[in-house]
Amino acid sequence: MNAMHQYVFDAYRAAQLGEPMPPAPGTHDVAVLRSVRDRRRFERVLAGRPARGGLRTAVRTAVRTVLRRRPGPGVC
Repeated sequence: MNAMHQYVFDAYRAAQLGEPMPPAPGTHDVAVLRSVRDRRRFERVLAGRPARGGLRTAVRTAVRTVLRRRPGPGVC
């Protein structure tokens, strides 16, 4: 059963019992992502690191590491 099936069951149950309809799946996704981002920024500030650029810096470092390990042309 996926989220949409569960939503349909919950909506039917709410209609039968006269309760308010549940929110549709994905309604609060943006708010959740923003709160996760804000929490990570807050934790970085508490740890004394810059509040921005953590993910971008980590990806850049990982890419550079992988590119350095690759053998040059003509090397087997």
